[in-house]
Amino acid sequence: MSQGPRSGLAAVSSALLAMSRHLEVRDVLKTIVASARELLDAQYAALGVPDDHGGFAQFVVDGVSDDQWKAIGPLPRQHGILAAMLQEAKVERLADVRKDSRFEGWPSAHPDMSDFLGLPIRDGEEVIGALFLANKRCPKPEGSCGFTAEDEDLLSILAQHAAIALTNARLYERSRELTIAEERSRLAHELHDAVSQKLFSLRLTAQAAAALIDRDPSRAKGELHQVAALAAEAADELRAAVVELRPAALDEDGLVATLRTQIQVLDRAHAARVTFAGRGVKALPAAQEEAVLRVAQEALHNALRHSAAEHVDVTLDRRGSGAVLRVTDDGNGFDPKAIRRAGRHLGLVSMRDRTSGVGGTLTVESAPGKGTTIEMEVPGG
Repeated sequence: MSQGPRSGLAAVSSALLAMSRHLEVRDVLKTIVASARELLDAQYAALGVPDDHGGFAQFVVDGVSDDQWKAIGPLPRQHGILAAMLQEAKVERLADVRKDSRFEGWPSAHPDMSDFLGLPIRDGEEVIGALFLANKRCPKPEGSCGFTAEDEDLLSILAQHAAIALTNARLYERSRELTIAEERSRLAHELHDAVSQKLFSLRLTAQAAAALIDRDPSRAKGELHQVAALAAEAADELRAAVVELRPAALDEDGLVATLRTQIQVLDRAHAARVTFAGRGVKALPAAQEEAVLRVAQEALHNALRHSAAEHVDVTLDRRGSGAVLRVTDDGNGFDPKAIRRAGRHLGLVSMRDRTSGVGGTLTVESAPGKGTTIEMEVPGG
């Protein structure tokens, strides 16, 4: 076998392995596009996922800077060559896309493209995307296409596996949405039970205070103090539920900013001092970021609700391409072995499941009277 085919096979293998590492749809799309551009040594690559309204639900590019992409403007519509690939479901290999009869022009900020290779990504009979590359980096006579029949074959192989990776990612996201819906339902029931009981007690206590205000002011005052305490407990229940029910804006703000904001809120809402420090952390894959956020929330919930801590410190540090989350409190602490034997887990099972689900590790250090440290390490992309 010649060196060329071996190199091509190794490149395809590398691209397929890269796609298999991701579960989020957006991450899979980015990996497909970057892998295709590297595999075929093209200057530009893009992948569009069509919607049902003549546009694209998602459109990912590689080889175009962020500033260029912003200057280009809105996402393209399904027209010209893109529409042909989606509607006719066939490969398009052109020496100069600008000279094709279906070419309809680009926005002024769009990079200049000539030779072109595009093909649909199919799941059975359904076209679920269009993958295309432009400007092959190779010597080519005027008017000829740099992309070869071998390039077309390699891209077809990649597209077949891309369809599998994209379908799996969609199934994963749907599964996670169902899990989130179940979790929301569970939390709603817990919120209803906990807060309803508090409000019912609050109502009865307030009625008792009203009845006593004239004939026994001292007892009425005690009942009013109880009203205040019950109201504070109900507010704590609501705060805890809101943190869990409201999805974090990870896509917009990133993990560090989201953690910092939530911890600032908790610091204001609780008597304990809650602090946060983030050092050198790069963006992580979406699944890892969500897992870190949820473990941090669970650990903070335990520290603030059960440990009687005066200080809770949260740090997020870079470690290699990944990150380490550490939540430390100076509270009562506990014996982890005794907790397991008693069947009370303080959310540890949930935290371990979330951590292992993204390939991470979780350690818990605690002892009665010695506080607790929960450390979570996750890999990068």
